[in-house]
Amino acid sequence: MSTVVRRRVDGWYRTAGGLRQASVRSRSTAAAVIVVAVAMMLGAAALLLLLQRALITEVSDAAEARVGEVAQQVTADGTAGLARDLAESTRGGQLIQVLDPSGRVVAASSTRVGSTPLTDLRPPAGALLRAQVGEMPLIDDDHSFVIVAQGAAYGVTTYTVVVASSVETQRQTVATVAKYLAIGFPALLIVVGVAGWLMVGQALRPVERIRARVQRIGTRDLTERVPVPRTRDEIARLAVTMNEMLDRLETGHATQRAFVADASHELRSPLATLTAALEVIEADTTGQAWHDLRQVMETETDRMRQLVEDLLLLAKADDTGLRMRQVDVDLDDLVAAEIQRLRSSAPELTVTGDVHPVRVVGDPARLGQVLRNLVDNAARAAHTTVRLTTAEENGSAVVTVSDDGDGIPEQDRQRVFERFVRLDTSRSRASGGSGLGLSIAREITRAHHGTITLSSSSTGGTTATVTLPN
Repeated sequence: MSTVVRRRVDGWYRTAGGLRQASVRSRSTAAAVIVVAVAMMLGAAALLLLLQRALITEVSDAAEARVGEVAQQVTADGTAGLARDLAESTRGGQLIQVLDPSGRVVAASSTRVGSTPLTDLRPPAGALLRAQVGEMPLIDDDHSFVIVAQGAAYGVTTYTVVVASSVETQRQTVATVAKYLAIGFPALLIVVGVAGWLMVGQALRPVERIRARVQRIGTRDLTERVPVPRTRDEIARLAVTMNEMLDRLETGHATQRAFVADASHELRSPLATLTAALEVIEADTTGQAWHDLRQVMETETDRMRQLVEDLLLLAKADDTGLRMRQVDVDLDDLVAAEIQRLRSSAPELTVTGDVHPVRVVGDPARLGQVLRNLVDNAARAAHTTVRLTTAEENGSAVVTVSDDGDGIPEQDRQRVFERFVRLDTSRSRASGGSGLGLSIAREITRAHHGTITLSSSSTGGTTATVTLPN
């Protein structure tokens, strides 16, 4: 590539980059001016072409009418006295010749055309021929003419009547119109540019107000909202959408702060217990305190470990979503294992089951975690009985966990899935719950494209229903 071509290409790229970096107002105004300019040029070209054709057609029609009149006169009276009649009746811009069969000029309207024929056209009697518009050096080097020829028979002789009409006046008219258009175009484009600049600025003014308001909104105060224009256009919908986004950000920010506060509060309790136990052990010189407090410290450590794992699981679900293994899982085996575990860990409860073979595709460890969280909640809430069932309904696997406890009010059945929510003393920290079990169960169930709902059980307690696709 030569240096000149490379420079031109670089210049084009710089120009294109400058246009892309220009403001919306500038680009919109430039686009409007360019579109109007192109439309005006095309319209002007069409106007001038049609005007020129119309004017030349008018001249040609006048020449045809005149050549017909002269031909009739030649047919009626011959060429006697015709030169005088032509000179007296010649119309402006028209030159007339009458030629004999040999091409000699026998009559003319002017001495300028009295000797040399204007055309080689020799139409038969009554026929009409027309030549193209062109310059005629024999007459005028600057003007152009339309030439019309018609045959006229007088006796046995066929004469040729030729009329040449100048179109210079018409061409000057077209040139004058083109000049005025050339003068008016820049003025009109300036008007379009100024009007476009003002109108686009007016249209973008709400956008600037929205931008300025959003710039002032910080993470410390998400209660502000952008102004919504009274119009029902795209900008108004943009403002409404941004306010909805700010609502979601405010809700998410509040949820995050509450989550951090609740997590800190949950971690504070086992840490305080461990700190107090260590202080007692350090102050005890006999070593008996270690043996007495060892079980307490192990329990609190395990509780804190479980809480941290739950928090990490929920954080991963909020960030990138939970990734589950995809293997065949026999839900009936998981439910049977939970029944056996609960019978051994809570012998005071009556644990019953109605287990049927059901298989799904998913992560067995995570699904087992869902069942364990639900079973532990049911065990803490139950008075005497916990019941687990599995079934297949409408192509989906359904697992239920029911208790005969006090139940959950209907208005709270969605709220209990929120993090760190406890409704009564049966779900207090003293019983070992962190308020994250149902939240984790819902996130894992969603990752398996399933649902989990709470309802009243036939024994007056609560039934948790997990529905998973086969």
